[in-house]
Amino acid sequence: MTPKRRVLLLFGGRSAEHDVSRATAAAVAGALDPDRYEIVPVAITTEGRWLLASEARAALDAGRDALPDAFRVEGVPVTEAPDPAEPALMPLDRGADAPAPTDVDVVLPLLHGPYGEDGTVQGLFELADLPYVGAGVLGSALAMDKRAMKAAFTAAGLPIARSLAFRDGHDVAGFADRVVAELGLPCFVKPANMGSSVGVSKAHDRAELDAAIADALAYDEWILAEEAIVGREIEVGILGDDPPAASVPGEVVPGAEFYTYADKYEDDAVQLLTPAPLTGAQADEVRALAVRAFEACCGEAMARVDFFLSEDRGFLVNEVNTIPGFTPASQYPRMWAESGVDYAALLDRLIDLAIARRDRRARRAGRQRGAGPLRG
Repeated sequence: MTPKRRVLLLFGGRSAEHDVSRATAAAVAGALDPDRYEIVPVAITTEGRWLLASEARAALDAGRDALPDAFRVEGVPVTEAPDPAEPALMPLDRGADAPAPTDVDVVLPLLHGPYGEDGTVQGLFELADLPYVGAGVLGSALAMDKRAMKAAFTAAGLPIARSLAFRDGHDVAGFADRVVAELGLPCFVKPANMGSSVGVSKAHDRAELDAAIADALAYDEWILAEEAIVGREIEVGILGDDPPAASVPGEVVPGAEFYTYADKYEDDAVQLLTPAPLTGAQADEVRALAVRAFEACCGEAMARVDFFLSEDRGFLVNEVNTIPGFTPASQYPRMWAESGVDYAALLDRLIDLAIARRDRRARRAGRQRGAGPLRG
């Protein structure tokens, strides 16, 4: 029999999207075939402590039907193994009752936002020589930082909305004046490094603009103001990277004035149309633009590319999300299911891509890999 792959399911994290990650992890755990995978659930607290999640492990042992809606962040504190040739998670408490060291074959980092989607944890996996699902260090960092992402889009000749960037500690009033003069009102204000619409506000007048700037600066040192685009919100899923494949497009119909955090995760008011009601020519155009945006950000393996469809300007690239929402109800899996790749098969494909990338890079580096569980 083919041995099971041991998958480190990493969830929680230090960002404002901590709770979203807990729900994503429970959904993914329920979809991974127990005949093919052994799941090692690892939680990260909001303070950054890593824990072998004992409650999640117990729920998995009880059967996939017994899984909660979201995994709780609790468990036994862990650290890296002392021998870099044997990457593993070691209990900090080495007492007689401590769990054995835990080695893994691949990591599924289900961490949305900073310290998970921005290249930081990806760099850790590179140092540990662990294959991991999703974009690498550069692609993660580029897509997470909205200033750098827009610069990459511009360099690739992609159509985008106009925006202005601001760094905390400079002239706030002067920045607000520029926003009004150059972008006009209403406009959107958002942190440069954040996801799930956290810290995003729509400002209709100067008082709301000042408040929106202050709110965004509570989340990040850099913020962006963007012109408000009147149009539809279209999304495309990307899978693979050589070459990347684009899913059928989907459409988001917000329940609020724009697609807020509450709209996404709390109010259940948003409508997700899959496939999006587009003409064949429009669908082909936005799928081609999605691939170009993905490649402009050095994407790998997966991403969801978001667009605005304006009546007078056509498709405008909004952003690339390298760790998109991943519950079965999320748009990324829905678009791929509509494209013929169901939820479980999508996870299989992403895990295969992660291991193939690690082995491909190892061969290019000329390293000789042993026979251990982490080294193929």
